[in-house]
Amino acid sequence: MDDTSPKPPSGEFRRALSRLLALLLSNDMKKWRPRMALALFLTLIAKLFAVGAPVAFGEGVNAIAGRAADTAIWGFVVAFLLYAGARFMSVGAPQLRDAFFAPVSQDAQRLTAVRAFGHVQRLSIGFHQTKRTGALNKVIDRGSRAIDFFLRFFVFNIGPTVVELLLAASVMGVAYGWEFPAIAVVTVAAYTISTTMVTEWRVKLRRDMNEADNEASARAVDALMNFETVKSFAAEQRETDRYDEALTRYADAASRSSSSLALLNGLQALVMNLGLLAMALVAGWKAWNGVLQPGDIAAVTLILMNIYQPLNILGWAYREIRQAAVDMERLFETLSLSPDVADAPDADALEDKGGAVKFDHVSFAHEGRDRSLDEVSFDLPPGSFTGVCGPSGAGKSTLLKLLFRFYDPASGRILIDGQDIRRVTQQSLRDQLGLVPQDVVLFNDTLRANIQYGNPDADEAALMAAAERARLGDFIRSLPQGLDTLVGERGLKLSGGEKQRVGVARAIIKNPRLLILDEATSALDSGTEEEVQKALNEAAQGRTTLAVAHRLSTIAGADQILVMEQGRIVERGTHAELLAIGGLYARMWQRQAEAETILLEPAPHPAH
Repeated sequence: MDDTSPKPPSGEFRRALSRLLALLLSNDMKKWRPRMALALFLTLIAKLFAVGAPVAFGEGVNAIAGRAADTAIWGFVVAFLLYAGARFMSVGAPQLRDAFFAPVSQDAQRLTAVRAFGHVQRLSIGFHQTKRTGALNKVIDRGSRAIDFFLRFFVFNIGPTVVELLLAASVMGVAYGWEFPAIAVVTVAAYTISTTMVTEWRVKLRRDMNEADNEASARAVDALMNFETVKSFAAEQRETDRYDEALTRYADAASRSSSSLALLNGLQALVMNLGLLAMALVAGWKAWNGVLQPGDIAAVTLILMNIYQPLNILGWAYREIRQAAVDMERLFETLSLSPDVADAPDADALEDKGGAVKFDHVSFAHEGRDRSLDEVSFDLPPGSFTGVCGPSGAGKSTLLKLLFRFYDPASGRILIDGQDIRRVTQQSLRDQLGLVPQDVVLFNDTLRANIQYGNPDADEAALMAAAERARLGDFIRSLPQGLDTLVGERGLKLSGGEKQRVGVARAIIKNPRLLILDEATSALDSGTEEEVQKALNEAAQGRTTLAVAHRLSTIAGADQILVMEQGRIVERGTHAELLAIGGLYARMWQRQAEAETILLEPAPHPAH
């Protein structure tokens, strides 16, 4: 995902482990520290029993071999009972540990995912305009799940296996001779090195698989979210082919990965059996020469096999741990991103002093453009209605984005009631702004939830009052489920006019000081436009209103109209004053009047 990972992460274990420890030791995880300590204790206890069990088994065999003694039978029975108990504890303690640690792991995953989701929500609009939703969701999901995987396999599997190897080497060295720990260490080292080398190669294949998986997910989400566009252009097969192309890449990488697994398994089996053979031969030679007893051969062999048991999945676990480290790094790279627009350290809440707005010599350029706004200045008196118009690309919508502080001006200031919006918190600023855009996007939820989004604390009476003012009351009452009617994905179960009026109701119930209308009726037919325009006029009552308009008739009654061209205000005044000037506004008005006249005339019959 280009927007969050400009270069492939390395997935260093040390960095991943330090981040994991920082998370577990954070104040948010403080309540789980007793469980963490208990989990660590149970892990160490399990390894002690795992090393002790083969020794007890060997003593039992030795007791049988020396059965001439009267107490021999009790010796091997007690030894085997100890062996069975130690084996049970070596397996049971980790199970108990997992039960105790499960809430810790789940809470760590939850905390990581919530932090990432919240951080992404706070990133600037520039980030969200370039991200791919499906790929970003994968990064958050994989990164949070990597926390659990890293804990289970690195902290509770690979790490304790090293402890077990050291304990086993000590026991074998003291009880049976230095040759055995030497064989164990060399065998485990050879096993680990060979596994790591092959797995490193397989990690590259896994990275290709994940990239193809991300691409397939992103393409699927894009196509499914924009299915109307896909169907409108009869592009179903085209999108299916693109999805198939990404999945083909994934399948090719997965096939190569599966083939390499056979090589890895064969290499691991060879090293493992060579180690066991060396251990058995040395133990047998010592037993032949009377240095060791028969049971000691069984003991050292079982100790090495116990060490092999967790190493048996080392290739798979190493690859998965490495991938988990990569996934964690991608997630933390996203968490390290800083918003382009951030609150000043000493930012205060925006104070309500009437709703006056001032653009003071504001200039701004979008990336890749020379100039979007150039020295723009104007005032919106409290409670006034100001219209903005102009040709496409003149900078009209940029004005609104700057007012919402989605971007900061390159120069100049924007003031609300004399307060520079860069010196107030973004939340307090946007709490005072109500927006009705050209295309109102609704959540796949009920009408109630979508209207209430403007004010989550609004009660039923306030919801219906806002709906009535937005001219939605009759429509809601006509629905069998009323406000509990589901609107579908992005509101697609509603008509364009109904969606716009839901957007108006959402703005009304928010009760903003400033109402922003971004071509709120330009996509509607004339009949629907009239209804929505009445709702907008109702919403604008008593509020400072700034309306960007394509249809000039919607702003003809404004207190002032700003006419923009190439990032500058080239004309300003009332509708009558601008018509009298005979400039750009007058020409635009004339063209729209002529276009509406042509639309009203009957179309000529086609010639035969």
